[in-house]
Amino acid sequence: MADTTVKVDPAVRDRLMVLARERGMTMRDLIAELAGATPTQEELLKRYEETRAYCETHFGVTFTDEESDRVEKVWQDLEAGRPVDSL
Repeated sequence: MADTTVKVDPAVRDRLMVLARERGMTMRDLIAELAGATPTQEELLKRYEETRAYCETHFGVTFTDEESDRVEKVWQDLEAGRPVDSL
């Protein structure tokens, strides 16, 4: 595989360098690790569908689309630091 160059701000480059050094790896390996550990939207959807099917099969729990939307809103509120109503 051929190498390529990624252009980033110097502050981003410097932060990546610090993170790589703290992990005892090269910046190249750090970026590869980050890319490999971050799921795509397609992978997240597949994981969601598999989890939903598992819950239905093993626990007899069926989630409606409305319930899924509500749970998604709760997560967004939690991430944003907003108060959350109970589910």
